[in-house]
Amino acid sequence: MKKKSLVQDVYAVIPLVFSGVLCIALIFLLKQKETAAPGFAAQLSDLATLFIGISGFTAALIMVYLANATMRLKSVKDAAIDNLTGITQKMHHFRNIIDILYRSKMWLPELKDYIDEEFEGLTFFEVKEFYKGKSKLAIEFLQESNSFEDTENLYLEMKSLLMTSPRDKRIPESITYPTSYSKDIVSKWLEHKCGSGLWYYFGYKFGIFKEALDLEAVFERHQEKIMLLANSIDSEHFEDSSFNEVFLSRLGEYMNKEVVPKLFQFQDNVGKGLPPMMRYLYAIFVSMAFFGVLLPLFFLLFSLPAIILIISFSFVVSTIFFISTTFYQFLHREVSS
Repeated sequence: MKKKSLVQDVYAVIPLVFSGVLCIALIFLLKQKETAAPGFAAQLSDLATLFIGISGFTAALIMVYLANATMRLKSVKDAAIDNLTGITQKMHHFRNIIDILYRSKMWLPELKDYIDEEFEGLTFFEVKEFYKGKSKLAIEFLQESNSFEDTENLYLEMKSLLMTSPRDKRIPESITYPTSYSKDIVSKWLEHKCGSGLWYYFGYKFGIFKEALDLEAVFERHQEKIMLLANSIDSEHFEDSSFNEVFLSRLGEYMNKEVVPKLFQFQDNVGKGLPPMMRYLYAIFVSMAFFGVLLPLFFLLFSLPAIILIISFSFVVSTIFFISTTFYQFLHREVSS
């Protein structure tokens, strides 16, 4: 990947270098011609008005395109914000369900004390990233032998879903529901497939863990609240569901495959700045407006030296050369991305 990126950077720089060389060469040649032919400056002056018209028309076309593209980009961002609001609300409901399960009595006795006291401060992310060697506590945790039948990992996973930052160590009594989740925590949820534990423990391997996860210990009023929250997430998907291991398995799969990835995607869309193509065209617009319109205009208005017009002509010609050699590359990169 690094090698490919380096090649792309080289391809991007080469036209810029050649355009710069062309600009310098044109300035040198035109200056020499102006010195050798006294009437050449007058010829350049006669062409200035035409040159301003061509450059101004080109700059105006780019400006109109940029204005339209900006409006389209704004509408896309507005749609992404609306989608993000909806998916964030779904994440709120899901975390509310997790909070109920996390604090319920479905766990084996002493499991909570084991995690929250003996391994206080340990997070699910540290356990999953033990190979990085950043947490000795995570390595100790994985080397421990206990009688909780591996449900301690599900407990840690649920705990991670109640966090609002990867740096959180303790879960407050009342969890927070932010207006927008930080990209750091969402990327961690996505990276470690948080939510899939529900599918694994209550679906794929429930026959192994059913003795260690007592769903009947969840209060009935809490079961009803969980079902209401699930229907708020997706009434069609969870229609006719009842509180049992099948429902929890489907819930975990839905959150892992639908909600968390979309939350990350919409956050990414909302947080994006101007696309490279728009920055590219804006740079060309500024160049054409300044060197193709303003400089020749100043030359005509204030009777400036001919070198000003020479610089203007040379820069615009080299800019057109740069556009002709890079525009396809920018289009290809935009489509590919």
